[in-house]
Parts: sequence; structure tokens; C-alpha cells
Amino acid sequence: MKPILIILGILIAGVLLVQLYAMKSQKDIEVYSYTLVKAYDDFEVREYESSLFTSVKLPTNDFKEASSKGFSVLAGYIFGGNDKEQQIAMTSPVSMSLEDSMTMMFMVPKELRRDELPLPNSNEISFKEEPARTIAAITFGGWSDSNKIESYKQKLISALDKEGLSYTDKFFFLGYNAPYEMTNRRNEVIVELD
Repeated sequence: MKPILIILGILIAGVLLVQLYAMKSQKDIEVYSYTLVKAYDDFEVREYESSLFTSVKLPTNDFKEASSKGFSVLAGYIFGGNDKEQQIAMTSPVSMSLEDSMTMMFMVPKELRRDELPLPNSNEISFKEEPARTIAAITFGGWSDSNKIESYKQKLISALDKEGLSYTDKFFFLGYNAPYEMTNRRNEVIVELD
């Protein structure tokens, strides 16, 4: 019985250390900045500034498949898979368009200009400038999957319709946490407003 308790204690300590590391590393990550325009009961309206993103288009609308493949391609680029073998800082959140063919995007750190970026080794990667825009965002915790994302998309649509706010068909999922983070997970579904 004693060896089992020791092993269990080591496992719990390991999980706690990983979570502490995740919390610390999250503080150092640059976040896609916005200004809060108005907070409603179920969602917020925000102004986002223009930003540059690396992106990869994926021929699927399956969240699990697209997030795995997209993350692998984009992470390869920022971890040195480019013509300069240059590492680029991770930013938050990871953005995914909610379309038939999903696009995953990582924001380029503000300190880097488009003409300074190394060329990707993968021809699947492109650079995309997102203009300044007004969006509505609904936030939820926990782990994400296609059903949960669709549920919050519908909640956001209902809340916007209730408030009489018009919106485009450009919905995105935003994920703020590393896969190994177990607590304080933050996810959002956003849509660009007309």
C-alpha cells in the first residue's frame, strides 16, 4: 500500500508542477489586444486593432482534426521551421475560423513587421493582415470540442439577436490555453459586427 501512495504522491506533485509552469508561462505570452466597448450579460463588444497573423487553411470543418493539423503546421514555423531557422514567440489566443474549410491563425508578435518575418518552410503557411474591427465575444471555460463551440456560437447569435445587433457570417473560435493546462481554461466564440 505504501508504494502506491508514494507513486500517487509523485504523480500529483508532477501535475501540480506542470500547472504552475503553465500559469507562469501564460503571463509571458503576448495577447491579441482589444478595448472593451460594452459588456452585456452574456457577451462583450470589443474593438480590436489591426494585427498580422500567420495562417494555414485546412480542408475540414472538424474541430479536432483541424486544430491538431493546424497547430502542428504553425508551431513548426514559429519553432524554427523557416528559412532563417528563427524562433518566434508564441502569442495568444490561437484563432480558428468556423467555416467549411477552417483557417487556423497565430498572431505575429507586435515587435515584428511583415518584411522582417522569415519565410516558412511549409507552403501551406501564409500571412494575413486582419484590419481593425468591432467584434462580439462570448467566453466559456473548460475543454473545447465541435459541439461545445457550436453551442456557444448559437448562444452568441441568440444574444446578439435579442439586443438587435447585426453581425457578419465571420465567426471564429479563440483558444487561450496550452493543451496541458488543466485549470482556468478560457475559450471564446467571436463574430465580426456590421
